[in-house]
Amino acid sequence: MTGMINNVSLEQAAEIAIQQATSQGASAAEVGVSHSNGLSVTVRQGDVETLEHNNDTGLAVTVYFGQSKASASTSDLRSEAIADTVKAACGIAKHTQSDACTGLADSELMATEFSDLSLYHPWDIDPEQAINIATECEQAGFDVDNQISNSEGASLSSHQGGRVYANSHGFVGSTTSTRHSLSSTFIANDDRGMQRDYWYDIARDATDLESAKHIGQRAAQNTLRRLNARTMTTGTYPVIFASEIAPSLFGQFIGAIRGGALYRKSSFLLDHLDKKIFPEFMHIYEQPHLLKGIGSAMFDGEGVATHARDIVCNGVLQGYVLDSYSARKLDMATT
Repeated sequence: MTGMINNVSLEQAAEIAIQQATSQGASAAEVGVSHSNGLSVTVRQGDVETLEHNNDTGLAVTVYFGQSKASASTSDLRSEAIADTVKAACGIAKHTQSDACTGLADSELMATEFSDLSLYHPWDIDPEQAINIATECEQAGFDVDNQISNSEGASLSSHQGGRVYANSHGFVGSTTSTRHSLSSTFIANDDRGMQRDYWYDIARDATDLESAKHIGQRAAQNTLRRLNARTMTTGTYPVIFASEIAPSLFGQFIGAIRGGALYRKSSFLLDHLDKKIFPEFMHIYEQPHLLKGIGSAMFDGEGVATHARDIVCNGVLQGYVLDSYSARKLDMATT
């Protein structure tokens, strides 16, 4: 996959959108413009099952008239198309209900430092090379044991993209990033039936990915471990959770501390700040400036500067996950 991401044209599109919004009477506006391209391939049973290229562009603008807002989007970045999109948003906003908590994030919170977090590492890979890597990955899994009876495929993807966020505070922030992944899934049989499992790796830099052979072997080994399962008698037992289920476990927790769930009073962690919710050994923290981090960013989706912080310390809940709207609803500060 080749081709550089040009954020200059994205910034120009964002500036046009903001100018159009203010000229049409909007009291505030924000816009996100993005472009991405990439390659995805899946090989199953040694045959190419899918081979896809994508090349996507989009602009989404939100306009505010006082405390009424509306949004519109387009995939056309020509000036006249942007003007039409902004006009549509402005027309809708004049008919939406006012909300005292709506609006841009406060201007003093906007990011002013834009360090290079090493998020952009394009991979010069063509379809034939991608197919060969996926084929190697799948074959490595089949070679582990003859109990591996089938495959749901090995998949490789490589994508790069640029994004610009701008608002009428005068903030303009841009990022370019890449994301590469390789995965495989296998099926194994025993007397009790079929079991399936998988393994994958994802990285900003393709050179940081685990090898195709390792991913295929690990996926097969995970599948084989599911065979010959035994029932247990009722009792109390220590449990060790496999690392790969951590996202689903902690995803439930993160969902419960998000602003939307809190101000709607649909979270079991409402009013639990500074209360113990985990064992004392539990420490959960946010590090948004890790080099090559999948979730790293110098600013969030509203232009607010990101900071390292504790979410849980010694089992005690230290903070929620709030955007500016939910923070205002809760009379708190955006995180």
